[in-house]
Parts: sequence; structure tokens; C-alpha cells
Amino acid sequence: METPLTRLVGVRHPIVQTGMGWVAGPRLVSATANAGALGILASATMSVDRLREAIREVRSRTDAPFGVNLRADASDAGDRVRVMIDEGVRVASFALAPSRELIAELKDAGVVVIPSIGARRHAEKVAAWGADAVIVQGGEGGGHTGEVATTVLLPQVVDAVDIPVVAAGGFFDGRGLVAALAYGAAGVAMGTRFLLTSDSTVPDAVKARYLAAAVRDVTVTRAVDGLPHRMLRTELVDALERSGRARALFQAVRRAASYRKLSATSWRRMLQDGRALRHGKDLTWSQVLLAANTPMLLKASMVDGRTDLGVMAAGQVAGVIDDLPSCAELVQRIMKEALEVRERLTAVR
Repeated sequence: METPLTRLVGVRHPIVQTGMGWVAGPRLVSATANAGALGILASATMSVDRLREAIREVRSRTDAPFGVNLRADASDAGDRVRVMIDEGVRVASFALAPSRELIAELKDAGVVVIPSIGARRHAEKVAAWGADAVIVQGGEGGGHTGEVATTVLLPQVVDAVDIPVVAAGGFFDGRGLVAALAYGAAGVAMGTRFLLTSDSTVPDAVKARYLAAAVRDVTVTRAVDGLPHRMLRTELVDALERSGRARALFQAVRRAASYRKLSATSWRRMLQDGRALRHGKDLTWSQVLLAANTPMLLKASMVDGRTDLGVMAAGQVAGVIDDLPSCAELVQRIMKEALEVRERLTAVR
């Protein structure tokens, strides 16, 4: 199924696996790429040296195109961009809009730039700056999220920009892919659905919690980092919501210290990143400090398997997923179903 997305990035199928921290590592990304979709390596929780190693590991597992997700506001974003360019990475994706200068640097090196956005005005801005495509995430998506549903946000963005638009938030099967294409999207991006595959390195106990969840078990909370964050409702989330501000800030400082050691980041660089985050999202310093919760709480579940100590970011689709196919099986199933749905619609017409 050829679309503007497949032509732009050189993959066989209009499906993107998103860059989930602690989840989208070399194994998942290469399995996605070998299945004919676009795998995105999550780099925010890696040091620069580890990023280079991870890119080379993906390269050793696949010859297919893949991408790397970056934090545009990170103080070492330039170093990470140079690693990507040196290693010949095909696609750069961003959770926050990259600057005009960063987009130009990547495009001059032949890298396809695909920021993720959550509002029409953000899509218009990065399109004017030269972005090659955008991923539009509606409120159904996991992790940090907005309030506007994909079915409302997606057509707004499609009508507003002349670059390929990839739909995210609420997709998990071939029916969703066809629906997104009908809205004018060039493909779909999925996080939770790829997290729940046999190629994902997420511990089995954590996957079991996801599979057991119903739609109403997925919630949005500000208790983790002061921003709307969609995740599974667990005892820990309930406890965080009951915690006083002083206790929450104390825990955030402790986790920031742990994250600093793990990511080989200096306190000075963390403060620089915090200042950039505060400016970009108009946050208080208390909210910036609370943001230090996120990486380590995610690691506790996604890496260490501690469902009692970690949080589990989740799209609403977690409540309707009940199996763990391989990436190859998942992509093949989605494409088969999409083609069948399209044929039925054509027959009705």
C-alpha cells in the first residue's frame, strides 16, 4: 500500500512504531523495520555514546530504513543530530517541535524530519520551517497528551498543511488505518500496540498488566510530572495523586539524581534542559522538578518489571488489545485487514 509516507521514508507499509522511552530499543526497532514499517529508536533515555551504539545495533539487525526520536529542547540535541548524520539514519522524529535551524541542518544532510504535534498551529509552524511530515497525536494517545480527539484533530491538520500527515492516538488495527487514510492521513503511528508484541523487551509481568486492562483502566493524571499524562491506573498512580506537594518534590529530587547517573548527564546539563522545558511549556520550577519523576518511574516498569514502583504509559487502545504477536505478524495482520476493509468499501460503492 503506497502512500506519501512510504515514498518519503522508503518503507513498504504506512505504519510507524513510535519512539517510546525504555521500550523502543534496537530489538523492537529492527523487528519493526524488518516487518516493512518504520521503527523509531527512542534516544532521550540514552547517553550520546549509547545512542551511537544503539544505532549500530539496529543496523546490524536490518537493512531497512529506521528513525531516531530526539528531544529538541535537550542541551545536547546538536550532538545527537551529528551522531545521526554520521551514522546515516534515515528519519529524525521529535516529541517537541525542533527549531528552524535544526530542521535545516538535518535536511541538508538528507535526513527526513518528522515532528510530533498536538495542535494545528504547531503543524503549520513546523511545516513552514521545512519539516517533511508530521505525526498528529490525539488525546487517545499514551504518554503526554492533549484533550482533542484524533478524529477532530487529524482532519484539521490535514486541511492546514501540504506535507504528509501521520495519525496517532487510538490506532491498533487495519480498520483504523483505513479510517486514517480516509481522513487524508498518509499512515498511522502506534506505540502501545508495538509495546504489546513479542519483540518488545518490556517484562512479561508488565505486559500482563496491560493485557488485563480494560478501557476504563487507562487514565490521565498530572501527578507524575505536572503535565497531562495518559497511563494505566495503578496503586502507585493513586498514591502519587494522594501525595502532598512537598513529598512529591522530595521524591522527584531523588529520582533526578538516579537519572543523572544513568544517563551520564551533569547537574548543569539537567538544569539547562529544565530551563528549556520550563520555557517551552510555560511551567513552574516545581513542575520542572516533578518532570524528573517520569524517566525513572517508566524505567521501573518498562525495564525492571516493577509494576508496583513504576508507571505504565498507555494509549486508550490498551483496553482493547489482548494478544502479543510478533512485529511481523502484527504488520501483516494490519495490512491484510486494511486491504479487506478497502475492498468491502469499494464493493459497497
